[in-house]
Amino acid sequence: MLRHLHETAEDPDVERMPADDELFRALLYLESHAHVLKDQDARRKAALERVRLWEYLREQADRHQARAIADARAAQAQWTDLAPVLAVNTPSAAYNKAARLKAATLADDPHNNQPVRRTPEAVAEAERQRAARAAAEHRARQEASRRHMLLVPVARQLLEHRDDFVDDEEADYWLDEIAEVLPYCETPTQKVSLSTYVEAAVRELQRAERRTALPAAATDEARRALAAAAQLVSR
Repeated sequence: MLRHLHETAEDPDVERMPADDELFRALLYLESHAHVLKDQDARRKAALERVRLWEYLREQADRHQARAIADARAAQAQWTDLAPVLAVNTPSAAYNKAARLKAATLADDPHNNQPVRRTPEAVAEAERQRAARAAAEHRARQEASRRHMLLVPVARQLLEHRDDFVDDEEADYWLDEIAEVLPYCETPTQKVSLSTYVEAAVRELQRAERRTALPAAATDEARRALAAAAQLVSR
């Protein structure tokens, strides 16, 4: 039926759909032929490996069933629809079973150091923590984007007035790095690099100023550009 649904939807990759019983059938074969292993040590090793593989299948089934439930809910399936296919009698039992299954997917979260207990309360707490982390990451991305928008004009001002800065090999190196990345600064890595280069250029210009006891900038415009950069990187 599932293959037919995908064929009807003209899924271009439907021919790549593998048989879904390869490992399952292999384990059934090993189970029915366990008696052919005459050596007790071989029988023990084979049985333990079957235990491990059945556990793997069970874990995978839990994960994929949880994702199927999420897809069903997204397609407007009600808990009354899910109860019979989850082999429970009531919508509330379907909800609780779905929550227990979701624990398997939450266990894949690298932030969870321990398995999530298969209770609705534990799943709800794990989801709350995941949502809090996602919100914090979103705020961090927004702050990084805001900071980058402020950083670009500051970097441009440093480059515009670089001839008015003190002649310093280290500062020149970092200004060259800014000039290299600034025109193509789109990826997160490039944005981080730009911030690093501006900070390093400011640091070296200030160091040269302290070393020579002379202003690092020869003009008012260059001084304002350096001051703006120094203020931004110090935040």
